[in-house]
This record gives sequence, structure tokens and C-alpha cells, in this order.
Amino acid sequence: MLPHMLPFYFAVHPDFFGKYPKEREVNENSLKRLNGYLENLQKPGSRSVQPMKLTFYLRNTKYSSKVQPELLSSGFRSVSFTLHTNDVLSTVMDVLTSCSLPMEHMKGLTASKAASKSPTETGKPFYRTIKWDKSYYTFTGFKDPEQELQQAQRAEPTLSVWLRNNEPEATKKHDASLPRREELNRLKRELCRRFNLTDIRWQRSWGVSHRYCQLQSLSRLSHQNPEALINLQGHTVVFADQSGMDASGHVMLGTMDVHHQWTKLFEQLPGYHSLQQQTHWLKERISLLLGGTQVVHMDRLGPVQPIAEHYSSLNTFHKRLMSHHLRLHPRSLQGLTMLLENDRSNPSLHEMGHFIIPIKCDLPTLQVFLQNHAPEARRRIQRKNQLQAEEEAVVKLCLETLSLRSLSKEPSVSPAQMIQCCERLLEQRSPHMQGLQICVSHFYSVMQDGDLCVPWDCKS
Repeated sequence: MLPHMLPFYFAVHPDFFGKYPKEREVNENSLKRLNGYLENLQKPGSRSVQPMKLTFYLRNTKYSSKVQPELLSSGFRSVSFTLHTNDVLSTVMDVLTSCSLPMEHMKGLTASKAASKSPTETGKPFYRTIKWDKSYYTFTGFKDPEQELQQAQRAEPTLSVWLRNNEPEATKKHDASLPRREELNRLKRELCRRFNLTDIRWQRSWGVSHRYCQLQSLSRLSHQNPEALINLQGHTVVFADQSGMDASGHVMLGTMDVHHQWTKLFEQLPGYHSLQQQTHWLKERISLLLGGTQVVHMDRLGPVQPIAEHYSSLNTFHKRLMSHHLRLHPRSLQGLTMLLENDRSNPSLHEMGHFIIPIKCDLPTLQVFLQNHAPEARRRIQRKNQLQAEEEAVVKLCLETLSLRSLSKEPSVSPAQMIQCCERLLEQRSPHMQGLQICVSHFYSVMQDGDLCVPWDCKS
């Protein structure tokens, strides 16, 4: 970490966005690309890099400027900028300036910049990043920043140029992965049929080979000890970072755990079912006390909330509601939804129409907030439903018109952004897209199994 970018890291680091998967993923991807940009500047003989567009969500910290741009409904502010710098110091200053962060601590460095052409010539490395082995990214499912850097170094090409240059590599990787893909799908269908599973999913974007190995491990356990998997019937299984049950009731199998730990979890599932029933009861009681507002949990990629933690939050909030007498009509907020949070002090309304309610917020203030913002919440929900319907229609049109094998998006891409991207793809109608698997993201990349990532705002 660059010490002079500490204010920036405090404002954007993904670990501070645990409850906001969209903002967390955007910051994580942009931070990797920024680190790659800085790393490339320090490579011997490499002093000219291509411009790089970055987007970050910033939270308010003690370093934040007193004059702040308008905040988003999530409580963060969005900043987009393009780097054109050719040295580390200028890059740091450009980032801090673009994010309206303090620059006072940089005065000494800017004064000595002319006397030192590069940080490495002084004998003190100005920046250093961890170099992981390639197998680390294959195993964890994280994106390789060096691979992303190589893509970014080719500048921001038009979509047609990038597809023409990368389609052969994507097709080769996809064809090589076909046998394993087919075996993965067969094994998934077999396990779902044998144990009446609702679905099998993955928390991270692991590659085909890694997902296949996880299914093989579960399949071996099912043959060695079939009785152990009986309690899984009717559940959705998610291969994740830890074992347990999440707030949505899905059974999580930790990919680093051994069969003994999985078996122990299966034996504990009846106890989890009891906790799940208590959780549903608490949600119903809270809904009755808050005019019909439903407590929901966003089942998206990001930090997983265990069901025990979810129950604890519901129980605490319910007890606080019972100790007050809020005057809300039983059906006045019917059809609205809310998320409970532990780390906020004031309620807010998300851009997608759901309320974000702190567990320990002032309850009389909450009543006024819900009543005043209910009409706007309904308007945003209506808009969200309209966008989702438009998104489904334009994705279907792209698949049929462009003969794509698949078209998906990362969770951080909004329906409005997905619609814009699909319309751009339809306008482009590149012959190089036929038969490809495309994922709409925030950057260009060829994944290890041949999937193509394209930015939602790619150039036509």
C-alpha cells in the first residue's frame, strides 16, 4: 500500500463495503486495475501506459473534503476519472484530486519531484505489490490483476476491434473447456436428481475445472456415505468460503473444509431448520408492526450473512419495536421491503426502492421516515420492475439476433447499464460475437474458460 494514498484507501477499500455488494465489487475491480497501473509505471523501460478509466464509490471519512458532491441513496458518492499520468507521484496526486481528498501531505514530495526522475532511482521503492502465483487465482476465483493489466495496456479499443483481436483466443479456450463443462453439467444434474436439490450454486466466479473438482468431492462423499446427504433434500447448495446456512436458507459448503466437516453440517441441518422457522416468524411479526413492510435479504455475490447472525439482528430489532408503540396503519406500507443493518445510524432509501434500516435507529424518527418516503419507494420499485422487464427483453433479443451462446452480467452492473450495453451490441452486430459467451462487466478480459468480459460502456 502506498502510504501517501492512505486517505484514498480508507475511502474506497472493499472491506468497508461489506453490506454493499455492488459498490464493493466496483471498488475491488477498480482498485486492482489501479494497482496494476501503478505497478506498470515502475517496470524498467516502461514509462508510457495507456489511459485508464476508473470508477470508485467513496465513503465519508475523517479525510473527506468539507465540500462534498451530492451523495447517492446508498450514502456513498460515485467518482469516475481517467488516468493519463506517466509516473507514480503524478498518478497519486491525480487520484487524490479526482476524489476531492486532502493533498497537504504531498507538498514535500512534489517539491522533490524534479530532483528525482523516478522513485526506484533513490534506492527506496515507492510502491510494491504482492505477487501471487497464477494457481492462487485459479483456486480462489479472484481475478488476476496482472492479466487485467495486460488487457488494460491495450488501451480502450472499440468493441469490434477488441472482439476481432480476442475472439480466436476465447474460442480456443472455450473449445478446450467443453469436455469439462459437459461433465460439470452432468454431475450437477445427477446430484440434484439423487438428493432432490433445488439447485447447486457457487459464491465466487470459480473456473470450470475448480467447480468440477468441488462437485466431484461432494459426489465422492455421496457414494461413501449416502445417508449423510439425506438432510439436504429440498435445499439449494452453495459452494462458499465457509460452511453453514446463510440468511436465505441455502446450505453453504466451505471449499476448504474436508468431508468430516461437511458431514457434521448435514447432521446439524434439523437445528438450522428450527432457526429458519424462528427467523420467518420474526419477519412476519416485524412486518405487522411496520405497516406490512417485508424484511428481505439480498442474495447476491458478496459477504455472506450466516442465518444465526441474521436471526440475532431480527430478534434485536423486534424487541426494540415491541418496546415502542409506532402508529402505522397495518397495511399502509404493504408491498414495500427493507434491509436491516448493524453499521448505520440513519435510515435511507435505496435507488432500487427498498429501505435500509439500522437496527438501533431512533424508532419515532423511523416512523416519520417510512411514512414520508413510502410514495418515492413505490415509484422506485415501479421503475426497477420496468427496467428489469426491459433488461430481460433486450437480453433475449441479443441472444437470438447475435447468436450468442450466453449473455450474463456481473452483480455490480445495473439493469439500466445492461440495457445500454445490449443496445450497443445490437447496433454493432459484430460477426465475431457469434457463438461466444459474453459477460457484461466494467472492463475487457478473456477468462480462463473462454468467457469474454466486456465493459457495459464499451465504445461502439
